[in-house]
Amino acid sequence: MEKCDKGTISTMVEAQRAFFKSNVTKSLAFRKQNLKKFKFAILKYESRITEALWKDLHKSPEEAYLTEISIVLQEIDNHLKHLKCWARPKRVRTPLQLLPSGSKILSEPLGSALIIAPWNYPFQLLLNPLVGAISSGCCAVLKPSPYTPHIAGVMEELVTEIFDPSYVAILQGGREVNQLLLDQRFDLIFFTGSPALGKIVMSAAAKNLTPVVLELGGKSPCIVDEGANLDLAARRIAWGKCINAGQTCIAPDYLLVHTSVKDQLVKNLALAIEELYGKKIRESRFYPRIVNDQAMVRLQSLMKQGKITVGGEVDLASRFIAPTVIEEIQPDFLIMQEEIFGPLLPVLTFEKLEEAVKFINDHEKPLAFYFFGHRKKARQTLLETTSGGGCINDTLMHIANHHLPFGGVGNSGMGNYHGINSFKVFSHARAIVTSPTWIDLPFKYPPFKFFGLVKKII
Repeated sequence: MEKCDKGTISTMVEAQRAFFKSNVTKSLAFRKQNLKKFKFAILKYESRITEALWKDLHKSPEEAYLTEISIVLQEIDNHLKHLKCWARPKRVRTPLQLLPSGSKILSEPLGSALIIAPWNYPFQLLLNPLVGAISSGCCAVLKPSPYTPHIAGVMEELVTEIFDPSYVAILQGGREVNQLLLDQRFDLIFFTGSPALGKIVMSAAAKNLTPVVLELGGKSPCIVDEGANLDLAARRIAWGKCINAGQTCIAPDYLLVHTSVKDQLVKNLALAIEELYGKKIRESRFYPRIVNDQAMVRLQSLMKQGKITVGGEVDLASRFIAPTVIEEIQPDFLIMQEEIFGPLLPVLTFEKLEEAVKFINDHEKPLAFYFFGHRKKARQTLLETTSGGGCINDTLMHIANHHLPFGGVGNSGMGNYHGINSFKVFSHARAIVTSPTWIDLPFKYPPFKFFGLVKKII
């Protein structure tokens, strides 16, 4: 990859702008052709993708496929199946006073999009938004994370093999490259990362009035009420927390557990973790590693307060932290001040469900919300809280349904994607009224004849 300086980036952005103006990307045949090329390239590179994810994050091929590769492939298939319908002009009703005109909505691509991805799901979170960009008819500049260099290199080879950079380009580098990109004028910026960085992106976008999609994070709560199936809850919570070693933006960040079931739940969590990864977790090929030493040091600092009752083993050299349950947590502890992004699970308790609801509502709106217990109480709790998405009696699974929108709210983000929402987020809904020429009703022109009648109609 050539050096990413300001001149190189400006030239690339201008080339994409010129290519978009040629209207080639607006052809449905062109979009479908490139979606198919994209899918075939992923299948061709699949073994290299899984190998790179193992090197960067110690993800097993099975986890890599389930949480990264398959999600992108399913997204492509969904767009290929429905694109013609999504892109078709949508006729809408025309009010009486506008007849005999007709009204419709045209979905048109926004233009050139910048997609910036994080390191925790480096393949999925860079290339899944690209599906929406291609589907809608946009051009795109992709910026992978430098913290997962092996998969970033593989994605660069994949993208440059099948796409001309005037259509889809990929640039490597650190935050200095991010800043150079943010200095450019794009038609949409799609960013996945932390709320702190999201504010920087939004500030840069404001200079050009560029729309943004911010997929951020936060502290996603998990309530375990007294009526929960504790065996099932423990297994599904342990799975949701340990996937990618907890480095998941929608992982259950902390537990709010009814006091009457707390001790049994913690015991069940220990058993569930052992069932998933064995007694010697460090030797399990299914348990990932922390991304880098800096993250290891940060996570170790979060383990200093509270009482570790499950796990706690750390090996800095191999970037290993065992799934760890921490009790006797106070709300002012460091672990409760920021998103954990690791395999640490603090446990708080409540006597009445209203206490848990109040605790959640007293903090920033989370990206995900999880509830284990009776459905009636779950429905009531959903009415009294808010989040980007969530599950009842499960964790993470809402991200796997491409018929559901995925995104945050408030501090956890804005805008959503997946399925038709990916098509829409890279598109502009253009309102068009078509009026006939065989008649020209006089009511809208001065001197506004029959105005009394017109007032009754409108």
